Amino acid sequence: MAKRVPRRENLVVGLDIGTTKICAIVGEVTPEGVDIVGIGTAPSKGLRKGCVINIESTVGSIKRAVEEAELMAGCEIDSVYAGIAGGHIRGFNSHGIVAVKEREVTEADIERVIDAAKAVAIPVDREVIHILPQEFIIDDQDGIREPLGMSGVRLESKVHIVTGAVTSAQNIVKCAQKCALNVSDIVLEQLASALAVLSEDEKELGVALVDIGGGTTDIAIFHGGSIQHTSVVAIGGQHMTNDIAVGLRTPQEEAETIKKRWGCASTKTIKANDTIEVPSIGGRKARELSRQILGDILEPRVVEIFELVQREIEKMKLTELLASGVVLTGGASLLPGMAEVAEEVIGLPVRLGTPQNIGGLVDVVRSPMYATGVGLLIYGAQQMHDPRYFRARDENIYTKVKKRMSAWLEDVL
Repeated sequence: MAKRVPRRENLVVGLDIGTTKICAIVGEVTPEGVDIVGIGTAPSKGLRKGCVINIESTVGSIKRAVEEAELMAGCEIDSVYAGIAGGHIRGFNSHGIVAVKEREVTEADIERVIDAAKAVAIPVDREVIHILPQEFIIDDQDGIREPLGMSGVRLESKVHIVTGAVTSAQNIVKCAQKCALNVSDIVLEQLASALAVLSEDEKELGVALVDIGGGTTDIAIFHGGSIQHTSVVAIGGQHMTNDIAVGLRTPQEEAETIKKRWGCASTKTIKANDTIEVPSIGGRKARELSRQILGDILEPRVVEIFELVQREIEKMKLTELLASGVVLTGGASLLPGMAEVAEEVIGLPVRLGTPQNIGGLVDVVRSPMYATGVGLLIYGAQQMHDPRYFRARDENIYTKVKKRMSAWLEDVL
């Protein structure tokens, strides 16, 4: 085995721990942006609906993906930005007000107003993953993105707070640590995907990002350049595979192959005489069935996913704000006919989103299935340049106490 060179300072690694695949992408931060230098993927065995259910299986898959990425990039990986998803994720908007001390907004004032906005009661079993500023208001002047240095006496902030189950975040960190990896930060997966596939114009005009993964469908809605709503629907591509396995009485692996090779989201595009070969369970002979039957199994599930997405958009009364429509991404969005069905159900223009604004091995990752991994890289690169707005992850009580105790011991000794 070739000797690996030590980790270089300007490398960032995104680790997308998904329900069906685990993907590690290595990028080099350059003045122009991020260049992809390595990628590794492995089938994911220890997750269900985006949450870890078997630590040993997940650790094995992470090791395989990371080793592959290390070989390709010719470096050693020791820290990653990991994605988090699952039905436990909740997002809500909050508001904070403070008085400006020096009649001019300083960094301390911005921190205080964000602290005021995040002072909400959160259950013990949940923790804050992100605090995302939407806009600042100075003396009734709204729509301010960067208040630093502006004059005023009252500063208000509107923020979007994302919370998740403490145990889910801990399990992700635990899996990474068992692979000798430090987790630099845990990032909401649809937020990462948005960084990779959405343009600034779309975020400004209003857009809904729908990331259809293996176990979950993640939704992020942007308007006026900032995030307005996040939510997770616990249905994804894995449910389509299960439907095929049950409906056609075939093993899971074969059902996945059939979905990728012959699957179609809309029965309208299937020709009447198209047939598929379906392997049977328990050594029975393979059968030849009409492809129309496969379409009849998949279409209701796809329609159900988009109906749930539409319900989420309508619940927040955001339909009128989405001038740019909907952007689909994630591995399951590759199913032929997905965009057409989404347009019919949601009633907005739909496009397929692939990772943008990256250099290096672009052809390898130019697919919706790598959107989250590439987004985690871009997030990591932004952290390097300006950690203030993104480094919003709250420390838990244990970490705070540990730091305080360490500092106290140093003073005493």
